[in-house]
Amino acid sequence: MATMKEVAHRAGVSVTTVSHVLNGTRHVSDDARNRIEQAIRELSYVPSAVARSLKHNVTHTIGMMIPNSSNPYFAEILRVIEARCFDAGYNVILCNSDDNPHKQSVYLRVLTERRIDGLIVVTSGEDAGLPALLTDLHLPMVLVDREMDNIHCDLVEVSHIQGGYLATQHLLTLGHRHIACISGPSEISPSDQRIAGWQLAMGEAGIEPADDALWRSDFTSRGGYQAMHALLRQPQPPSAVFVCNDLMAIGAMCAAYELGIRVPDQLSIIGFDDIDLASFSSPPLTTVSQPKERIGAIAVDMLLEHIQGRRDEPRRIVLQPELRFRSSTAPFAPPGTPARRSKTTLNNR
Repeated sequence: MATMKEVAHRAGVSVTTVSHVLNGTRHVSDDARNRIEQAIRELSYVPSAVARSLKHNVTHTIGMMIPNSSNPYFAEILRVIEARCFDAGYNVILCNSDDNPHKQSVYLRVLTERRIDGLIVVTSGEDAGLPALLTDLHLPMVLVDREMDNIHCDLVEVSHIQGGYLATQHLLTLGHRHIACISGPSEISPSDQRIAGWQLAMGEAGIEPADDALWRSDFTSRGGYQAMHALLRQPQPPSAVFVCNDLMAIGAMCAAYELGIRVPDQLSIIGFDDIDLASFSSPPLTTVSQPKERIGAIAVDMLLEHIQGRRDEPRRIVLQPELRFRSSTAPFAPPGTPARRSKTTLNNR
């Protein structure tokens, strides 16, 4: 691999002059610049990004931490973030914590060693030392999707309570009264907030959910599958289930199918997130849509404002979810009566 010294020798100039051309730090005559650029092409010289970052204290690199790379919701947000960063001249280094707080802490230290300019984080559950660790990084930072106490930085998320409320209201409007909820782990803030929305809508309808109407899982399709198996084996199974993310909802539909329960004729299921796959499940999944493109774009824009010194004070942006009405929910039909299927429209795909 060619060095800057070899470029300087080929062009007949000093190493300092080559450096000025590469970094734009001083005027260099057109003749010298042309010789340097020709030498760079002939030697296939590639400037060291590490050396340049040490000189300017800028790497044009963003770190991103997500809790589960197999969840399409995070993949879809990451795609938006990567594209927006690329357009702004920044690269993205991705770390997947697997919802493991220890792994998360290790990767955060690795990212800082890479001299990133800023950080976008979706946290992995409760970690008592995480707020202090993030504060000690002294980096521009944006939290996405999951709130965290005792941290002074930007946040962008959807209103999870409103989303849970919308999902449950939809089922209530269809005439369901025995509505169960399959949620995520208790240490993750969206789990409890979506449950709160379910409870709020049920309370407004004058319904007190039974203790066995709420099940905790892990936001995976296998977790939804196992929780739905348990729900449907109860003496009085629900007529509808609000499942707190789409992956679990797809697993839940699989469990219903195995047990010979037709969705939505005998059981209505609604999810949360509106991942691309939700439109192509069987039946297509009614769900609460998160504005993923806006979330990703806002996260990048807020981070770049801090990196580029255009803003200091943190902001909290909460976006509103929307209902995507498809074919996995239908009006309540008492056992033994023909079910009335809900109509679904193509624009909800």
